[in-house]
Amino acid sequence: MTTAQGGTSAAVEARQLVKRYGVVTAVDGVSFQATRGEIFGFLGANGAGKTTTLRMLCGLLRPTSGMALIDGIDIQADPLAAKARLGYLDEEPFVHPHLTGREFLNFVADLYRMPRGQQREQRMARLLSLFDLAQKDGELIGGYSHGMRQKIGLASLLIREPSVLLLDEPTNGLDPRSARLVKDLLEELAARGTTVLLSTHILEVAQALCRRVAIIDRGHIVAIGTMDELRVQAGSEGANLEDLFLKLTAGPESREMIERLLES
Repeated sequence: MTTAQGGTSAAVEARQLVKRYGVVTAVDGVSFQATRGEIFGFLGANGAGKTTTLRMLCGLLRPTSGMALIDGIDIQADPLAAKARLGYLDEEPFVHPHLTGREFLNFVADLYRMPRGQQREQRMARLLSLFDLAQKDGELIGGYSHGMRQKIGLASLLIREPSVLLLDEPTNGLDPRSARLVKDLLEELAARGTTVLLSTHILEVAQALCRRVAIIDRGHIVAIGTMDELRVQAGSEGANLEDLFLKLTAGPESREMIERLLES
């Protein structure tokens, strides 16, 4: 197992991550840590660099420079060891359309060499039931709604119980009952020691679940900390996360436009 020089106690760590596409810099020097058993929010507007950062952390993208570490393991230096510890759910998860939900869970379990047998079958049955997919057992995933695809994607992570979850908009497309289920599930997983890095546009979800958040804007981290620490940084005592996010990410041009609009 290859670990980063000097080691780290963080479950997830971004060290000065940079990603460039030609002359365009999508992520520029992003650094943060998420500790074990923490639900850490990673927030930003569309195009701010959230998904690019998550894909570098899970090894789907190679950074232009910097390091991404999972449990202290450099994911570029030892990808198999790092990826064995994590599960990544994309905003548009790839779930094989020509398999049923049960077949897909079996496929993922086989990829990670989980032993076949009664314990695995029971875990699959519990996950399908938890996500209200048991009645769709014979239906191909190609016929699933977007919300059902989100749920089978999340189930495919939980089938092998990773210690780190990187989730990009996990409640996107879910009905209120399913969204609440996912929130309750993440809280329970964190209480059991799983680290969750949560990227979401739903700031109420982030405020309810996350003790700390990082806000990325135009490829840079503009704020990081607890709600109280963000309020100090923004100079907005008592503000909620939505107000803080808007204040910390709005450029001077946006503020001037709002002021002119209100004066007219």
